[in-house]
Amino acid sequence: MARESLFNILSNALDLSSVRVLDLFSGTGIISLEFASRGCQEIVSVDIHPGCVAFLKEMTRKLQLECIRVHRADAFRFIKKEQPGFDIIFADPPYDHPGLQSLPDMIFAGQLLNDGGWFIEEHSSRRLFTDHPRFYQHRSYGDVNFTFMK
Repeated sequence: MARESLFNILSNALDLSSVRVLDLFSGTGIISLEFASRGCQEIVSVDIHPGCVAFLKEMTRKLQLECIRVHRADAFRFIKKEQPGFDIIFADPPYDHPGLQSLPDMIFAGQLLNDGGWFIEEHSSRRLFTDHPRFYQHRSYGDVNFTFMK
């Protein structure tokens, strides 16, 4: 339900076929796969777990999804090296990750988003970002929370 709601919000606000996406802490890649199924032409998927990366690489191969590039890397290190030009950055770090609060500042300081781009962070209800200067909106779906920043 949360993922469907997220993509309804994005689909109503953006032409997903024309956006470049960075999926941080991608895990098995369900968000990357969802973006691909909605016509995104370029998705960069990043996770540090070798099993998750192998699974997503296998899925992209089986489904012939050349639009997804999978990287095995620490997300925090990756964003320090990555070039700007994303329209959407989605991050789903572990809810207890010590860097969770600093992630939005790192994204915006690195200027990774294009003008008008969106940063979306999934998090628990124990963490709120409503005071962040880039805060746009917050959505809650049970234990899943999304904060949208622009």
